[in-house]
Amino acid sequence: MQVTIDDIWKASAALDGQAALTPLLESPRLNERLGGRLLVKAECLQKTGSFKFRGAYNTLTGMDPDIRARGILAYSSGNHAQGVALAAKMYGVPATIIMPSDAPALKKRNTAEYGADVVLYDRFGESREAIGERLVAEQGLTLVKPYDQVSVIAGQGTVGLEIEEQTAELAAEPDVVVCPAGGGGLISGVSIALKAAFDDIDIHPAEPEGFDDWRRSLEAGERRTADPEARSICDAILTPTPGEITFEIGRHHLSRGLVVSDREALEAMRTAFLELKLVAEPGGVTALAAILAGRIDIAGRTAVAIVSGGNVDPEVFRQALDL
Repeated sequence: MQVTIDDIWKASAALDGQAALTPLLESPRLNERLGGRLLVKAECLQKTGSFKFRGAYNTLTGMDPDIRARGILAYSSGNHAQGVALAAKMYGVPATIIMPSDAPALKKRNTAEYGADVVLYDRFGESREAIGERLVAEQGLTLVKPYDQVSVIAGQGTVGLEIEEQTAELAAEPDVVVCPAGGGGLISGVSIALKAAFDDIDIHPAEPEGFDDWRRSLEAGERRTADPEARSICDAILTPTPGEITFEIGRHHLSRGLVVSDREALEAMRTAFLELKLVAEPGGVTALAAILAGRIDIAGRTAVAIVSGGNVDPEVFRQALDL
């Protein structure tokens, strides 16, 4: 595998004082309901509202300053966009972000307000990679990939280091971790960190219906692609297939994939707000949704659910609260 625990520890040093140490939250009412101990890692409280800042800042930190100064390029449905835009702003360099035209308005607005130049495309009819290649050639920009890049995966893996430290402070040893999975940067990095700490831990990807490419890929032992006709409100994790690097990590470290409906994601958003006082987005709450919906039984066990993002438009959030 191309990413090591040493890479993650180096990323932790780079992020020290820059990324927020997000809390590990617990609700006695949820524990009673589930019959086990549920700890929720609230990455929705990270800078820019998602874990993506970690990988973006770590990547820019490792760049040659002259290359970094020429400008940064990223493509993203919104969370990686904001992470890269803020990291570029902190380093005082320009950023161009390719975003789908149907991305939530909040994510497009925030990315622009961090100072990035936003280029929109049709995610169902155009290739963001092709647009990116053209911009790199024309403007000399450096691409920061959303997940399939060692420095990005290492940055996201620092979430796993924090889970290890925070569970120890609570005198808890996690039996299972559930993590939202799109391209797989977060879950692959977290799996490296947690497998180094806990030999027998089970780590499950959680995905929306129709975009269960991780579930099917793990079952097949090779990368599978999501149904191109599928649609979901979980915009943050609607990637068509796991990444090459991330899947190579995942096939060694991950347990079976868990799948949730859009309604279950909305129900989990409502529960996160009422029980944990968190504002979460649909794609960011799939892990919590999978546990709440009983996709995995945590009775008598200690489980960690990662809530990976909280960048949700008010209209979608109201849908969750109105259930």
